[in-house]
Amino acid sequence: MTDITSKIPRPEHPRPNFQRSGWLNLNGTWAFDFDDAEQGEKEQWYKQHDYSKEITVPFAYQSELSGIGDESFHDVVWYSRTFSVPEDLAGQRILLHFGAVDYFAKVWLDGQYLGSHKGGYLPFAFDITNAVQVDPSKEFRLTVRAEDTRSCSQPRGKQNWLDEPHGCWYTPVTGIWQTVWLEAVGSTYIERTRITPQFDEGKVQIEAFLNRVPQNSTLTADIQFGGKAVNKVRVDIHEQAFTLTIDLQKTTKVDAIHYWHPHHPNLYDLELTIMEEETVVDSVTTYFGMRKIHADGDQIYLNNIPLYQKLVLDQGYWPDGLLTPPTDEAIVRDIELTKQMGFNGARKHQKIEDPRYYYWADKLGLLVWGEMPSAYDFGNLEVKNVMDEMQAFIERDYNHPSIVTWVPLNESWGVRQIYANKDQQRFADGLYHMIRAYDATRLVSTNDGWEQVDADIAGVHDYTAWEHQLSHIYENVDELVAGAPNRDRTVFAQGYEYSGQPIMVTEYGGIAFAKDATDGNWGYNGAVEDETSFLERYSNITNAFRKMTYMRGYCYTQLTDV
Repeated sequence: MTDITSKIPRPEHPRPNFQRSGWLNLNGTWAFDFDDAEQGEKEQWYKQHDYSKEITVPFAYQSELSGIGDESFHDVVWYSRTFSVPEDLAGQRILLHFGAVDYFAKVWLDGQYLGSHKGGYLPFAFDITNAVQVDPSKEFRLTVRAEDTRSCSQPRGKQNWLDEPHGCWYTPVTGIWQTVWLEAVGSTYIERTRITPQFDEGKVQIEAFLNRVPQNSTLTADIQFGGKAVNKVRVDIHEQAFTLTIDLQKTTKVDAIHYWHPHHPNLYDLELTIMEEETVVDSVTTYFGMRKIHADGDQIYLNNIPLYQKLVLDQGYWPDGLLTPPTDEAIVRDIELTKQMGFNGARKHQKIEDPRYYYWADKLGLLVWGEMPSAYDFGNLEVKNVMDEMQAFIERDYNHPSIVTWVPLNESWGVRQIYANKDQQRFADGLYHMIRAYDATRLVSTNDGWEQVDADIAGVHDYTAWEHQLSHIYENVDELVAGAPNRDRTVFAQGYEYSGQPIMVTEYGGIAFAKDATDGNWGYNGAVEDETSFLERYSNITNAFRKMTYMRGYCYTQLTDV
């Protein structure tokens, strides 16, 4: 096999808002095979198999950067590689992390089954301490079986399920598509945190969840801003989960709190340290932003100031990596371009993003709408899959100040009869109330686009090309919310009515260039020939929505062609 240490793609820490010093990146060249006959488990490929291909992890086999670039469907794929545990991880527990594997993964270590995970967009981990020896001369074999069918009961997002790409659905992604890595932790360690700014009180609430009930232990929370101490608290801990509330107002100076805002994305550094007696057993570095988002009547407020959102729809697909950004620098470039073009936020459409996207949105100052990838076959399996993954999405990304809105459903995808179907309405309402119960700090656009049920935002989608072509119902709020700006889709579902929440046009535009509008590429209402024509049409329809005084923002489709 090719030397896996010669070049590691995506070498940066995969979880920058929750870091420990001891970790090992397992990206690079892995052995790989398709298993179209589904013989791998029967033949025990996890013990011995002569692999015919190599793949570059973390890129899916359909992508160019994987080294394979095969866009045909293969429901089952296998991966394998060896690794050693470095000496500097000695004496600690070892966790094996997967950033994301689409869709159902089984994992073995030296032929011993570790476990499985279902869900294509979110992380999972195994404690492999008892299976490995910290010995640089000892190699261990890691094997992964990934299964990703054409099922539309699983959250697919924009991943195509037909033989040929169709409509606005794109090349699917199968298998490992985010970083695989080892992490060293203590005997008692923090599994996750939940950090809630108490904006109006000038305090921050820190919830910590440990792997076990600690013994004779203390936790120190050290908060700094710009390298200067803000507050440091040390407490005895006796429970597996506990909460600290820390006052950030340590001086009487005006504006002593450093607030997070797209114009000034201030972040506080936080180090959490667990000690048993006087020995450090775990230390995690993270950060948080003092930021508040809420709606009052028909207005949205950021940090108690009225907010007008200028969003761009961002699909998060890459020409060479598909769902996987090719580099960390590519993520930064997209966010910088978004801001340079005058947008203050992005609606990440039909994708739970790489954690480093949200990290850079936090650092660079970009508002983000976090959207759940849609499933398309309504039924109990879809309900469970979407509910489970939406909750895990919130749990993973709750601490990012950049995320201001959750979007569990889009344009009635997966709930096509929601206008009158009570079961589908109950599912959508259930998502709304589950999200609000799990995260009361953000807004929810439940079924973004049309046929709203319970929601904090009334999102309207309208791809009308020119201002003079817009429906007359936009002339006032009452006509709009009672009507159908998409002509055959009403703003609210049957049995629901407008309750005064903020209104936004959350998709519009979709202007394609003629040079890009062939071979089934995207675009609405015909293509434009050049930049001048584009800007004329863009300005005309954008200013039309801006002139509507009741609109609280817009989301232009889209950042890049796909």
